[in-house]
Amino acid sequence: QVQLVESGGGLVQAGGSLRLSCAASGSIFSINAMGWYRQAPGKQRELVAAITSGGSTNYADSVKGRFTISRDNAKFTVNLQMNSLKPEDTAVYYCNADRVVTIWGTYGMDYWGKGTLVTVSS
Repeated sequence: QVQLVESGGGLVQAGGSLRLSCAASGSIFSINAMGWYRQAPGKQRELVAAITSGGSTNYADSVKGRFTISRDNAKFTVNLQMNSLKPEDTAVYYCNADRVVTIWGTYGMDYWGKGTLVTVSS
């Protein structure tokens, strides 16, 4: 059983910063990709940033230059440093782990955390 737990959301003024963290737990041997998605009210969930175990990153155009994703492969954690926040960044942010291999040799895809709310006031 793989679980993801996010932390670090909250209320911040426009121009401010927040750091989101996510920790994966369970009988994990490796995780290929970890990432952050967000869903604003009335909108579809969208990719914010993702990072592979090799360190390759991918960002949504709307956050490039403002957000930085990082991970610790040994601890199965992923962080999202968010700077210069804008009101349009307001959303529930979800942590994702894709292609997880367990110590038992089993393989799973697309694990999700429960989400953490980020609210940016203008």
